[in-house]
Order: sequence, then C-alpha cells, then structure tokens
Amino acid sequence: MSFDQYSMIIGGQRTFIWSGEMHAYRLPSPTLWRDVLQKMKASGLNAVSFYFDWGYHSPAPGVYDFTGVRDMDRLLTIADQVGLYVIARPGPYINAETDGGGFPAWLSTIAGKARTDAPDYLAATDQWQSAIDAIIARHQVTNGTGSVILYQIENELAATGTSQRNYLQHLYDKAHADGISVPVFHNDKGRNGIWVPSSSQVAGTVPGPVDLYAFDGYPGGTCHTDGSPGAPSAAPDWGIQGAGGAKGGATASPNTPGFVAEFGGGWFDYWGSVGTYPCTAQRQGSGYERVFYGTNIANRLTVQNFYMTFGGTSWGWLPAPVVYSSYDYGAAIDEARQLRPKAAALKSLGYFVQSVTPLTKVDKGPDVVPSSAAVKIEHTVNPDTGTNFYFAVHNPSSATTDDSFTFPITTADGSYTVPLELTGQDAKTLVADYDLEGQHLVYSTSEIETHLPGVALLHGRDGESGETLFRYASKPAVQVLSGSATSSYDPATGDLKLSYVHHGLIRVRVNGLTLLIADEDTAGSFWRVDSEAGPVLVRGPELVRTAHAAGPLLALTGDTTAPADLEVWGPRQALLVTWNGSLVPARPTTSRSLTALRQLPGPAPVRLPDLSGATWKYAPESPESQPGFADTTWRTADLTATNSTTKPPAGQVVLTADDYGFHHGDVWYRGHFDGAAPPSVTFDFGGGGAGLIQAWLDGTYLGQYVLPTNLASPPTRGTASFPVPAGLPDGDHVLSVMVRNDSHNEDGGVNDAQKEGRGLIGVTGLSTPVTWKIQGGDSSADPVRGPLNNGGLYGERAGWYLPGFDDRGWTTHPVPDTDAPAGTSWYRTTFDLRVPKGVDASLGLTIGTVPAESESSTQPRGHYRVLIFVNGWNMGQYIADVGPQHTFVLPTGVLDPHGPNTLALAVTSDGGPVNALERVQLANLATARGGVGT
Repeated sequence: MSFDQYSMIIGGQRTFIWSGEMHAYRLPSPTLWRDVLQKMKASGLNAVSFYFDWGYHSPAPGVYDFTGVRDMDRLLTIADQVGLYVIARPGPYINAETDGGGFPAWLSTIAGKARTDAPDYLAATDQWQSAIDAIIARHQVTNGTGSVILYQIENELAATGTSQRNYLQHLYDKAHADGISVPVFHNDKGRNGIWVPSSSQVAGTVPGPVDLYAFDGYPGGTCHTDGSPGAPSAAPDWGIQGAGGAKGGATASPNTPGFVAEFGGGWFDYWGSVGTYPCTAQRQGSGYERVFYGTNIANRLTVQNFYMTFGGTSWGWLPAPVVYSSYDYGAAIDEARQLRPKAAALKSLGYFVQSVTPLTKVDKGPDVVPSSAAVKIEHTVNPDTGTNFYFAVHNPSSATTDDSFTFPITTADGSYTVPLELTGQDAKTLVADYDLEGQHLVYSTSEIETHLPGVALLHGRDGESGETLFRYASKPAVQVLSGSATSSYDPATGDLKLSYVHHGLIRVRVNGLTLLIADEDTAGSFWRVDSEAGPVLVRGPELVRTAHAAGPLLALTGDTTAPADLEVWGPRQALLVTWNGSLVPARPTTSRSLTALRQLPGPAPVRLPDLSGATWKYAPESPESQPGFADTTWRTADLTATNSTTKPPAGQVVLTADDYGFHHGDVWYRGHFDGAAPPSVTFDFGGGGAGLIQAWLDGTYLGQYVLPTNLASPPTRGTASFPVPAGLPDGDHVLSVMVRNDSHNEDGGVNDAQKEGRGLIGVTGLSTPVTWKIQGGDSSADPVRGPLNNGGLYGERAGWYLPGFDDRGWTTHPVPDTDAPAGTSWYRTTFDLRVPKGVDASLGLTIGTVPAESESSTQPRGHYRVLIFVNGWNMGQYIADVGPQHTFVLPTGVLDPHGPNTLALAVTSDGGPVNALERVQLANLATARGGVGT
C-alpha cells in the first residue's frame, strides 16, 4: 500500500475509497453482518469502517471475549469475502454514542486520567490493543490475508498537550509492535488541523504520530425539534476548492489524500424527542447526497466514510446517555436492514467513483463561469488522461431553485457550450474527454453511473433534456433500440451527438457499445456486481447480492420484495442464469443482455401471532423494597475514597455503583438506621439519560423521579426529594432505593466525564448514621450476551429474563394490563414463528400506540418503562412518558423465525392504573424473498 496527495494506491492501483460506517456491536447477529455488508457493497460502497468497542468485549480488567456476537475475526473475514476494504477504528476511545464512549465501565475506577499518558491508563489500553490488534493484524491487505487498509488511533482527541502527544505516540508504537503495517491515522473533530503527519508543514497545524490526516464533519444540519426537515444547509469546500490552510479540511495535510473519516450520513436522536430518524433520512436524502458528497468529490476527498450507513440498535446498556435504543441514524440502510430511497443516490455516486478511474488523480482546473449566477461550477482535471470533471451545483449550494443555464468547456477536443438544468436540491458531475469502453466521450450532460465491457449506464432526472457527444474518425453506426433519441454526425469535427429526454430507459447502440440512458428511478433498479469472469450489470430485483460465473453459467443471488423482472449484462460466455439457486429461463435481447422470460417470484406472506391473545405469566418484583428482605449477602458500602469525579458529601461513605463493581442498569441500595423517621429525604444521584430513581421507606413507596429529557445533551445527574408520610414509628428503619443507570457519559471533552458517578452519590435528610448495603448486576454473569445485557434487577439476578426459566408458578395477567404496583413487575410469554423458508422477515415489537403525525408530542402517557428481553437478549428500553421509541427491531438470530421464542418484559412503574403496561404486538417491518439464510 502507498498513497500520495491524490489517493490511496492499493496493489499498484489508485483507488477511490467510498466507505460506510457499520458497527457489529449494534447488530448482535453474526449471520446478519453478511446481510448488511452485502447491502453496503451493492449500494456502491467498496469499503466499510468499523469501530471496535472496548467495553463490549471486556467485563473486567484483563478479561476479553471475542466469541459469538463479539467474534471480530469472523466480522473481518466476512467483510473480505463480501469484497469490502476495511477501515479499522479500535479507539481505545471511540465516542460513537456508546456507554462511556467505548471505555469499559471498570475503567471509570482507575486513578489516572483517561486519554493521557497516565501509567495506569496506558497499562489498560495496552491490554485492549494487544487483544484487538492481534485480530486486526491477521486481516491486513499488506499481509495478503485480508482487506484492512487503514487503522485509526484514538478519536476526536481535541486536547493537544504533551500528555496527549505522549499518549498518541504510545498508541502508534504499540500498534506497530502488534504487527499493524497499514497506514495509521487519527480523526480530527471539526477540521482543526490537529494531529497531522510531520510532512504537512502547514502553519497552524499540530503534528502527531500518524501517516495520514483525517477529519470529520456533519454539515448537513438536523431536523427541527417538531420533526420537520427545514431548509437545506450549504455544502462546504473541505479540499482543493476551498480556502485552504490548517482549518480547511484536507488542505491541512497537502501531501496525503483528502480523507474525511466521518461525513454525515444522518444524525442521532435523543430521549424525549419527537422521533426524528424518518425526518433525518429525508433531510439528508438523495438531494443532500448529490450536493454534499458530490462537493467532496470535486474537492478531491478520495477517502470518504459516511457515518452512519447502517446504524443498527444500541441494545442492552450500550447507548450513551444522549441516545435511546434505536440508532437508526436516518442512514441509507435503516435499523430493520432495509435500503431507504436515499441508498439509490449513494449507489449511483459509488458506482461512478469506482468506474471512472481518472477521478483518483485530479487537480483544480481553470475557473468556469456559467451563464447564471444562481449556479457555480467546480472544475477538476486529471493531469495524465486530460479527463475533465465539471461539478454543477446551485450558488449557494443550499438553494433549491429550478435553473436552466449553460457553461463553457474546453478540452483537447475543443470548446463547447453545454446546456444543463438543476431542479430543487440537486447537483451533477459531468465528464468530458474520457475513454468510455473504447469510445471517445467528448462530454455528456447525463451523468455516468457505471460502465463495463460493451455497456454503459448513464442517468439524469426524469423529464430533463440530455445530450451525449462522442468523437469518431468516420460516421459510426447508431441504432436506437428502445425509447426516444435522435443522433447527428458532424464530419468536420467527427462529433456524434445524441439528443434525448430522460424518461424510463432509452437504449442506443453506438459503434458496438450499448448505451443505457435512464431516469433516476430506473437507474436505481440497476446493480453492478463482480464475478470471476468480470463485472455484471443486473436490472430489476430489489437487491442483487452476488454473482458467480462458471463457464456458461452465471449464478446470481439477491432479494425480491414483489415479483420482479430480471435482465443481465454479463460475460459473453454466460448463456444460463440462476437466481438464488433456481434456473431462470431467459432469452438474449438486441441490447446484448439476457432477460428472464417470466418475473422472479416475490416473498410468501408472513403471518405473525397475536400477542393480545397470548398467555402472559406475571410476577411482581422489587422485594428489596420491603423491610424484611434479607440483604445480608449484599456488599456493605464502606469505601471512603473514590476516583469518581462526583465525591460523596463530607462524612458520608462512597455510594457510587462503579466503585463496588456494579456498572450497568439498575442498582439497589438499602440504608439501615434507627430513630425517628425523617420528614423528607433527598438523593443526589447519577442516572445517565432519562435516568430514574425510586424510593421506599419501611416498605412505603415514596415516589420516583426521572431526569429531564427532550434535550440533545440531557442532564445525567440530578437531585430528587421525597416527602415521608407522617406516622411512621420510631425505631429501626430501612430506606430502599433503586437507581436506573442509563449509561456512562462519553469523554469527548477529555475531562474524565465517564467517571461521573452512577447510582447514589449522596443522601441528605437523615439525622442518624446509616449502614448502606448495595447490590447490582454482575457484568460477567451472562457470557453469551455479554457485559452490557443485564443490570441488577432482582429478576435479572434470578434469571427471569432467560428462555429456560420455569415460570409455571407465576400467575397470569392480561396485556394490556389494568393496574401496576410501584416498582418492577415481570411479564413473560412464548410465541412460535413460522416464517416461510427463503424469506427474510425483519420483525419488531411495538409497545403502546405509535403517535399519529397529528398527535401532540406532549400528550400525557403512563409513567412506566420496560426492558425488553427476547430469548434472553435485552433489545431495548421503552419509556412511555419520555419516548420517542415505540417499535424495537428484533433481529433474526436473536429471534428464531422458525420456532419458539420467549418474551420477558421487566416493567418498572410509578404505580396505578394509568401507569400499567399497554398493548404489546409483533410488527412485520419488511419482508423479502432471498436474504442470507439463517
């Protein structure tokens, strides 16, 4: 591997890296890793970026697990098999809206400051790097044993002191000592020119131990708080078209490729919002991608990674306080693994940058002035081939007007005036002076999507005029095979001009080359896949995953969501086609393709059981709230010092849960004291996002308090005061408290924010000494599901969430229920699924009624929350009075689509009929015939 200022060079070939972010830890089903990665590849990506979450693998110091859903060796093998390069990002700190920013929770108890050269912190990071680097090193392209091409140290490290410099150098040296031989980079948050290679020499930059400079940016903006998309933002020039300098993006490192390690492919959502993922997918949809990603291409950013391309689910206690269970992100592939409409534009651009290879080496071209000031042209030229690229976009690029204009081009072929249209949020990259499969393309006002021997796919917006010019020494043969197009030949110049209006699919044969000229919707029905005999172009199905060629046989796999046509342009020797293993009768066409004689079948219907008719077993929980509960085996809270950033009040013992080894979910406290009952009691507690505290005195419920939500950066620590009912007798008392820890803070500010205490921090209002007992969850208790699956509820500790638990002694309750006790209760049921063979059904669970668009987001809802356990897997937390999530994706692998399943719901309520469990139902989120098998 090598690189220069233009692009990465892999195996001697310049390569435009078009990458998408996906996190295996947000999809706890290794079988489905292949599904998502194949969809990313089919959507035009040639690389995938993986964060590796330290805390996901390490329940305790020195303990690391890379089995089952944490098998990263398997993940990297699948990525290589799918044909994706890998950008490996193991931290140690990743941020990523994960618990503690990816730090293991046990790290919050060390004395040394994180993200510095503190010896105890470096000793811990050495453990992690030794474990994860051994896996990554086995999969490097430089070894010929995998597809890893880049390795990131740290992430968004904004502090630049000596301690951070030493820290980064330590990570760099450790990576090399562990066998990492691919280029190393750091991701600079916000383009500050921080941690650039020593070769940069740009004034104002901060050099660091890296081979490449990379940065991130999310310039697309966010939806309004009411869930409306608002007006577009303007696309920035973060490369050769921009202002330059240390803060200009790629210009901070002029000798390395333009590298945006995270470019916004959506945005995360927070507790208490109106639910903005659908809006984000619209705001950062196809128009956004054409304008912003296209601007990046024009700025010579030849390594682009879109965060996120598949967001997935922050299951269990994985989500940071700033997000809830769904991490859909409004990404091109939604949480249920379905391609959104915006995936089509991502695919079109991806096919383009990989097919038109002169893009991998361009310089800024001469200025081009269009006929309208409402438009601007960004011009680049390949210095070797002379190929010109003209990126046309509104001026400013946030405009959404409809503009018709012309602009001049001058290439080795001469000078021309080119007509073009931009309608709404849109941008186009036109190519001139280019060898298109042996034909000399002078220019085209249609964009090139892809081309392969004998065929080229061009596209444009429906109803817009287009023209394509070729140059020939003599008049070529032109045949319009279908659609409407005219041609004219000028013998004086040798120019052949094709004129047409983009609509449907126009097929033209020119001098042996089949031109397919499509409108956008039609172009979206094409898929380019690689086979042993060369590239294949397929039209019709919902998705094409793979192509394998053996002699005359071309074997295709993919998905249909309804009956679909199939047409294939493939290797000349391919005479027979199979689809998912079945022979497809086909005939040759005048377009030199094979077309199926009948449509491919769609999926069989999927019938789901009605959970309202299920038998629900029920058991009240929270025995810890009762004065007679035996807590003698619990840990006594007797520590007097802590490394937490939240110290206890003077004279009180340390109560923060992490200090006692209880890191995730619920933690219980029982305080024993004697004397008179206080008139009130006040708790200082840390609960993370939408954190909760409930309290009882001598078995009498005092109430609950939820930390404020509906904020992008919610408070994670709060104070709750509860009055104590009068009339409690003097004597021995037990104060029982449950705190729900909705995860540790991220450490984006390099201030040890992840060490903010969770659980109780201090208690006031008690005038006599208190002996505190504490109990939480054991992070090592469930090695299959891992440290982030469980907290410290009594039912969790007793195994009530597991499918094998014997609940025959429980009573039955209706769901929806009519009443709820204060505290936690459990509901369990089983259901059988019979998803037809060969059908990939993406299923979910919906609690309550999803609010209609017209319904006020402030409509009061019950004060209760639910932990959702499916076959023992904690797939998320529903909070009725906070929201916004009602439907939770249940991935195949967690869910058995062909057999029995167990659903266990841990319902924590403020008590009373209005705070009881609502309706629970299964949801079919999407169905396809095909998939990857289970």
